[in-house]
Amino acid sequence: MIARSPLDWIAWLGRLAAFARPAIPATLAALPRVGWWVRPFYGIVVGALPLAFVTGIALGVVIWLHTRDVLARTGTGAVEFLPTFLAAAVLLELAPVGAGLIVAARTGASLGAELASMKVGEQIDALQLLGVSPLRRLVGPRILACVFAVPVLHILIAGTAILSGFVAEVASGQTTVLKYQTAVLRELYLSDVLPAALKTLAFGLVVGLVGCYIGLTAGEGSEGVGRAATDSVVVCSLFVIATDVFLVSLIKAAQSLT
Repeated sequence: MIARSPLDWIAWLGRLAAFARPAIPATLAALPRVGWWVRPFYGIVVGALPLAFVTGIALGVVIWLHTRDVLARTGTGAVEFLPTFLAAAVLLELAPVGAGLIVAARTGASLGAELASMKVGEQIDALQLLGVSPLRRLVGPRILACVFAVPVLHILIAGTAILSGFVAEVASGQTTVLKYQTAVLRELYLSDVLPAALKTLAFGLVVGLVGCYIGLTAGEGSEGVGRAATDSVVVCSLFVIATDVFLVSLIKAAQSLT
């Protein structure tokens, strides 16, 4: 259940941190057991493909429509930087956060509801009686699937957005493939793009941790399962946004020191 007061939130965060302490080693232990995490990974990616493609197309077209008019008013030749602005906005921020929020909304609810229903059905207790650790068998593989799925969706969203921007430019008769490619890569450096892409690993980690924790601590009955699904979406989305703010500040601080 989501905390209702600041003190409840602090206590809830403490319990989440205590849960993360054994859950993260369980996630690393699941890495060589490909059969455990490849199925949830496949379900996350395939289920989110329509949202990822629609998000990418919308980002590319909307940024092109809004930014082009602004640059046209700025001065002669400013429109040529439109592909550069589009690529920077998508690769550095919009695609990573978009992928994280898609997984938070779709998979966060799934994790919360699935584990909550297993808890209500006493399947978690049955695993413990059999000597099987729920953290190693259920939690670790699901967190690992989230960690790997978010970067894949980030790549799909970014590629679709840049491609849709190119289609819009071609439709307006303003560019060619070589000209567009040159403009996209003009001011993008690996030192900027790589840290932004690596943020998605952290987004997947927090979504997996929070979703699994809420599911395992859900209340009894069908109401508890429904509340776990709702709470997972809300809290996972908040954690993705908060993690993004923290990591961007950390990246900029590190870059300023170099």
